Amino acid sequence: MSSIELPLRGIVPPMITPLSSPDTIDVEGAKRLTEHLIDGGVHGIFILGSTGEGPSLSASLQRQLIEVTVRQAADRVPILAGITDTCLADSILLAESAADLGVSAVVASAPSYYRIGQPELLDYCRSLIASLPLPLVLYNMPGLTKVSFEQETLRQLLQYDKVIGIKDSSGDLSVAAEYVEVANERPDWMVMTGPEELLAEALSMGVMGGVCGGANLFPRLFVDLYEAFNRNDSAQVQLLHNSVLQIGKLLYGVGKHGSSYIKGIKCALNFLGICDDHMALPFTRFAELERATIKQRLEQLATDEAAGIQAVMAGYSNA
Repeated sequence: MSSIELPLRGIVPPMITPLSSPDTIDVEGAKRLTEHLIDGGVHGIFILGSTGEGPSLSASLQRQLIEVTVRQAADRVPILAGITDTCLADSILLAESAADLGVSAVVASAPSYYRIGQPELLDYCRSLIASLPLPLVLYNMPGLTKVSFEQETLRQLLQYDKVIGIKDSSGDLSVAAEYVEVANERPDWMVMTGPEELLAEALSMGVMGGVCGGANLFPRLFVDLYEAFNRNDSAQVQLLHNSVLQIGKLLYGVGKHGSSYIKGIKCALNFLGICDDHMALPFTRFAELERATIKQRLEQLATDEAAGIQAVMAGYSNA
């Protein structure tokens, strides 16, 4: 197990789950992807999140992915595992398996399906914390859970040493600013942003890093942006931010699917020779016309001058 230096900072990609069929882990692809991320300089890897289709995977597949990723990472970076479930007991069981397999921390959002209030959210988190064998990163994803961690709820959870921070995927920078205000009350606490198009601005507000899906494809690009921010190179931050926006524009909106973002990343990784691009049900992978569009747009990215893109695309061109 790789320990987490608190507060956790930097780029922690929400790794997609390589699948060779809807219910089979692409083991070799998962190994290659883990190496691709670590070679890109990431500061951690988050598996079984929304981008990783965690809630759509069986318990056995979840455990298998954890085992493969942890073993391949070999303590070089901390591995965080999502344990979100509609059933508290199942979240705890997955956390226990994750601990046994060497994960460094777990990540959990509010349970989805039912709309819950802040008192219920607080009680749920307290019940979860009491049974967890690992540090916990909270996950604010109101678009899927129908509830957002309010500032006062977060402040009450700050008192638990086991809770080490929050990932905000609300897409609302005012929410991130409220979380940063709370985090300032505890030096070992972190706030990370999810939406990569907001990474540069979020860093300027005090957010400590990004859990950005595009880092599955171009990890060095996001690490370079983070490092440019830390050395106050605003011109470089803007250039790299523009490259991040270009990735989203070209790859995340293909087809009329709510899952186009995940499908786009997986399909591009398949063309890069890293892993297969099957999806867990209820999603299905892109049809041939959509795959052709991704291939064409991926090739357009070869003209981007960002070193973090060029390094990946050079390997693609030579394949």
